[in-house]
Order: sequence, then structure tokens, then C-alpha cells
Amino acid sequence: MTRSNPPFSTRTCRYGTAAIQHAAALIRAGQTVAIPTETVYGLAADATDSAAVARIYEAKGRPSFNPLIVHVPDLATARLYARFDDTALALAAAFWPGPLTLVLPRTEHSPIASLATAGLDTIAIRCPAHEAMRALLIASGRPLAAPSANASGRISPTRAEHVLASLDGRIPLVIDGGPTGQGVESTIAAPSGSVIRLLRPGPITPEQLTAATGLPVETVIGGAIEAPGQMTSHYAPSKPLRLNATDARPGEWLIGFGNVAGDVSLSVSSDLAEAAANLFDLLHRADAGGTASIAVAPVPDNGLGIAINDRLMRAAA
Repeated sequence: MTRSNPPFSTRTCRYGTAAIQHAAALIRAGQTVAIPTETVYGLAADATDSAAVARIYEAKGRPSFNPLIVHVPDLATARLYARFDDTALALAAAFWPGPLTLVLPRTEHSPIASLATAGLDTIAIRCPAHEAMRALLIASGRPLAAPSANASGRISPTRAEHVLASLDGRIPLVIDGGPTGQGVESTIAAPSGSVIRLLRPGPITPEQLTAATGLPVETVIGGAIEAPGQMTSHYAPSKPLRLNATDARPGEWLIGFGNVAGDVSLSVSSDLAEAAANLFDLLHRADAGGTASIAVAPVPDNGLGIAINDRLMRAAA
């Protein structure tokens, strides 16, 4: 296959006005830019430009049947690309800007590139809260397709150095906004009649979705790929990963939680928000370390723990 992306000398710039203006110029020129969101770093490109979206897939080595999330600055812009029913409007009112992605029917004659939606008649759309991503949306004047800024299937990046670990030389620019706050990717939900279908757990919990709408949440397991993060093997380190470990076996680096101390801990105090923020950073550290394999202590499967365990199970698959 002919490589359409030339090799890059990847530049890293601290987040600020000059960096955003440079990034916006690259976006308008059809290039990709890695930038922080409140969840993880995203690899952004103009969602209306098929060639630009193709550069995302090429840089990541991502299969084209896996759709991308389109980021917009506000609900009014989102309604240009997606059809909102009352449930979707209630969810947007409750959680936007923030870490919730909605999978909704595409509007007729939507300018979003079909490659960004993997040819589906739905679109995954989100209004992010992070100031850097919001600044780029406004400065570029484009809806931005932006999956996580890492090689496909690998550990998601929560720091600029994580992006460089797998994409250095593949993209022109990384905006360094420091560590991300949430640490796991957005919740993905699809309103569907009298229920909300949960396609990917994340910072917005099922209980919060129900509280905002009065509707039950149905977790989707298996079936056709409708949204990012549904592949069985995903978020994976290069080393074997053992889950629910209470001690380290020979050759393992143990990531603890609560009473399981480990070599490091997701959260000594059993704080699930702290654990989510630390998850990918500690997996990156473990993967780069000198041990042959990785073990992770049990994490409660409730609240934000559902999202943490989802990422761990896919990483270990």
C-alpha cells in the first residue's frame, strides 16, 4: 500500500495561544494534531475532510470499520450533524460539555466524512470540556474527529510523552497540556426508545444516565461495532497482563489498589476517580519497565470501577 502520510519530525508544544493557532493551521491544511481532552489525549483532524480522517487511521494503524468520535464545541453545532430526540437532549443538557459521547442518527446531507463514521448511518458525537480541545475547535472552525492518540489497540495516552511513545514520527504536532483529569475514555451511550444502550462505560456512570433521563440502562456486550472501544482486545500493553491479583508472581510488576499495595497503586485510599486517572499512566510505566509481565489488583465493579474493569479486561484479552 502506498503511504500517503510523509514521515514527520513530530513537534511538541506547550498548550497556549500560539500552539493552538499552529494546530488550527495544521487542521485546516488537512493534517492531524494530538491534543488533550478531559479523558485522554486525542488525535484530531477535520471530520469533514476524508483525506484528513484517513491520516488518523493511517497514523494509528486503526481498522477502518472502527468509527471515530466527532468533537464539537456545543449542542447547536452537534445538531447540524446528528438528530437529537428528547432523551438525547436531556443527556446533552446534563453532561455536556463533558465525558459523554452520544451515538445518534446522522442528519441528512451531513458533511461529516463517511470514513469517520465507518460508513454507518449513526454518528458518535461529543462536546468536550477540556480548554485545549475547545480552543482548537473554535480556532480551527471545524468539527474534529479524534480517537485516542496512540497506535491502535495499545494503551491510551494520558500524557504527551505517552503519545510520543507510539506516534512520534507519524504526526506533525503534539500539544502538551499536562496529564488528563479523567484518565479513561468517555462514556458512550445510544438512546434507544425506552432504554439507553451503554456501548462503552466511562466517567459518566449508568446511575447518572438513569438519573438524568428516568430510563434504564442496558449494557451492550458483543454484536456489531457501533462505536469506539468495543473491540474485544483493546488498550493493551505489549506484556502479558493478569487481573485480580493480590500479590506479585515472579517476574510481575504489580499495580495495587486499596489494601493490595503492589509496586505502585492506582489508589491507596480505594478512590475510584483517582484510580481511573492513574490507570493508563501506570500501565505505560509497567509496560516500559524491566519485568516480563504485569499484574493488577482487584478493583470494585461499581460506579467508575465498571469503566476501569472494562479497560482492564480488554487490555488483558
